[in-house]
Amino acid sequence: MNPAKPVALQILGKEYLVSCPDEECDALMATARYLDTRMQEVRSGGKVIGLDRIAVITALNIAHEMLQTRQELHALEQGLDERMDEIEQRLEQALVRCETAR
Repeated sequence: MNPAKPVALQILGKEYLVSCPDEECDALMATARYLDTRMQEVRSGGKVIGLDRIAVITALNIAHEMLQTRQELHALEQGLDERMDEIEQRLEQALVRCETAR
């Protein structure tokens, strides 16, 4: 792993220096662009004033979306597990039928 180096990020017109390993710089920059876009959306809504408040509201929005996505993923995983169980049961039944037909 390469040592961390400072990376300059622009968020709402302000520059932030963040240490980051070389191999993660592209992901960090993409994340900063995403955060900047989301914070600009909150600011342009006009209801939230002040950088701190914009940051907190944006963080809450992103955290809420992440939790919803986790719940959806969990539900999909449960559905997949159930479907796999059904397929396994059908295969077992088919194998039993094949063995008894011999």
